[in-house]
Amino acid sequence: MLKERACRNCRMVVLEEQDCPNCGGKAFTTFWRGYVVITDPEKSEIAKKMGISRPGKFALRLSR
Repeated sequence: MLKERACRNCRMVVLEEQDCPNCGGKAFTTFWRGYVVITDPEKSEIAKKMGISRPGKFALRLSR
């Protein structure tokens, strides 16, 4: 079973990617808590506060 990983740079949650599809980062962690799914970043207040400009699943908190 694959573990979801969060990009340490932009917090996007991915499965198998070697590079983050959102920011191109290569550093990931499996230690994250909570997430938000952004479907329309232009209309989302949460996306604006988190600096998210692309739809996807994003971790709320990273650790380690």
